[in-house]
Amino acid sequence: MQFEQKPELRALNGIYKEVDKLYHDVAVKAGLSDSSFFILYTIAELGNGCLQKDVCDMYSINKQTIHSAIKNLEKKGYLYFKRGKGRNMHICLTQEGEKLIQQKIIPIMEAENAVFTAMTEEESQALLFLNKKYLSLLHQKMSKLL
Repeated sequence: MQFEQKPELRALNGIYKEVDKLYHDVAVKAGLSDSSFFILYTIAELGNGCLQKDVCDMYSINKQTIHSAIKNLEKKGYLYFKRGKGRNMHICLTQEGEKLIQQKIIPIMEAENAVFTAMTEEESQALLFLNKKYLSLLHQKMSKLL
């Protein structure tokens, strides 16, 4: 049985897959797993000392996957845990981790910012608006299935 997909959906799915592949390729080139890349990216974005939960929530990655990647980064000397309130464990960078973020993550974030700089304000806003609308409508349709 073959489902007939709208060409627009096929094109959109192709774009999402290509973006995923691009980030995967960047992570591999940096010598990181996808999960490790997103952990370091989150720390660069939210600041040193963010929580494991923050990473899980930002990228919808399960806690076990993130925990394993954090442990791996800890073994490599890039991160350490610092106890917070209750059971909270803050993810903190070592000096080597800070260097890694400066060398491998910040250039990616700068490239992403440059993409939005290359677009007009109207294009940026349209991109965000339509993606939010698509996500909202998809949530509505999927909620009926869940």
